Amino acid sequence: QVQLVESGGGLVQAGGSLRLSCAASGRTSSTYATGWFRQAPGKEREFVAIITWNGGSTYYADSVKGRFTISRDNAKNTVYLQMNSLKPEDTAIYYCSAARFRSWSALRSASGYDYWGQGTQVTVSS
Repeated sequence: QVQLVESGGGLVQAGGSLRLSCAASGRTSSTYATGWFRQAPGKEREFVAIITWNGGSTYYADSVKGRFTISRDNAKNTVYLQMNSLKPEDTAIYYCSAARFRSWSALRSASGYDYWGQGTQVTVSS
């Protein structure tokens, strides 16, 4: 099992920045990739970004490309999501997730992940 705990959410004005953290524990060696998803009220959970276990590959949703950066520090078993130029439409609960080996296409869907954190709220005011 892998346990994931997100932190770093909060309230920020449009144009501001936040950095989310996802601390992993347990059998982290079994995971291939870590992803960030988000879910706004009344909407489905939406893919945001992925990073492979060694940080060698990353992928972003078009809606955040150029504004968000995913990174990891394996010494700390932590994955980060740096969010810049935030917009009100970025408001959502952000979830960290981890997956065993999957195809890249599968990893862009929530169903491709095996473990989930409890989420952290991000609110962007206009």
